[in-house]
Amino acid sequence: MAVTATDAHRTIDAIWRIEQAKLIAGLARLVRDVGLAEELAQDALVAALEQWPKSGIPDKPGAWLMAAAKHRGIDRLRRNRLIERKHEELGREIEAEGEGATPDLEAALDDDIGDDLLRLIFTACHPLLATEARVALTLRLIGGLTTEEIARAFLVPEPTVAQRIVRAKRTLAAKRVPFEVPRGAELAQRLASVLEVIYLIFNEGYSATAGDDWMRPQLCEEALHLGRILAGLAPNESEVHGLLALMETQASRLGARTGPSGEPILLLDQNRARWDQLLIRRGLAALERAEAVAKDEGRGLGPYALQGAIAACHARARTGGETDWARIVGLYGALAEITPSPVVELNRAVAVAMLAGPAAGLDLVDKLASEPALDAYHLLPSVRGDLLEKLGRLEEARAEFERAASLTRNERERRLLLNRAVACAR
Repeated sequence: MAVTATDAHRTIDAIWRIEQAKLIAGLARLVRDVGLAEELAQDALVAALEQWPKSGIPDKPGAWLMAAAKHRGIDRLRRNRLIERKHEELGREIEAEGEGATPDLEAALDDDIGDDLLRLIFTACHPLLATEARVALTLRLIGGLTTEEIARAFLVPEPTVAQRIVRAKRTLAAKRVPFEVPRGAELAQRLASVLEVIYLIFNEGYSATAGDDWMRPQLCEEALHLGRILAGLAPNESEVHGLLALMETQASRLGARTGPSGEPILLLDQNRARWDQLLIRRGLAALERAEAVAKDEGRGLGPYALQGAIAACHARARTGGETDWARIVGLYGALAEITPSPVVELNRAVAVAMLAGPAAGLDLVDKLASEPALDAYHLLPSVRGDLLEKLGRLEEARAEFERAASLTRNERERRLLLNRAVACAR
């Protein structure tokens, strides 16, 4: 049944969001080139935009798009006289399936989709690529975001994002990166790269590094989407579940982290009734899976699972006063042992201050003052200012808040810090 052009385009947009990653992953398995796979998927989208408003939305749109993309793949290979073997393989596949085999196409795609998506994620997050390129390519291919949406989310010019994506695809092709899930010793390194990308996307959404907004929830949603996909595809990886636990639990607070005018609300000041209990339950369940997998393998929790456990301590507390700070201090200690970092030590100092008083926390913070890695890190003077304020050393606290405000690039956070500085001067 035919539909209006407006309705068709709206439906196609929704279908594309759902099918894009699956389509590109399936095509990349066939053509072994992520860039070409995306081009073929886009060609199929164009065909749908041209035909569906006239013919109506097919019963199995994903299969229709895959068939259209495969046909265009054969045309492309014929025109360019490239990869004759793939040409023959694709040709035989299309001939065997025939024009009326749409249901079989979809079934075949569904059979392989888990492996294909996993391959696509590992390819987009390949360590050969710069971090910014991995993030952009992952959001483009798996998240389905447009170049404009990625640019807007990270406050960079759209041509810059487009260039990163183009260069990333060229690098993958030039280096002949195999479209596969790594095995053996390489798996741990490559998985770490995938988790890092998802973690970076979530963190940028949760606490935006720059701009006028305290948070960018769309990025948190994209990271959660990627994390849930990965957890389903890699159920025996403790750190995958650990990262998902961290993100689900942190995301539960999004609705409570800002006031009516978008102003930041810090953790201990948040209305916990506004925390999303469904996300908390999902986060705690993911943490249980992470712990169970780690136990089965006879090893301790990794850094993401430990951070997930810290987030769980906050989620379980009905009020800030009920928070198990002793456990949080211990978890930060374990985290510092496996991933030593001044930032981890700063967070541990905050927990120590909550457990043993601001003076104990300040002693630890002052020991970090000479760390080069924290020279431009605005949270160091911010934490120090908070502890000094609690100790009644208001003039020193004011100076620290002002210094922190000068270091942050987020306008909302800058205003919060300046307001705290003003409060110390009264």
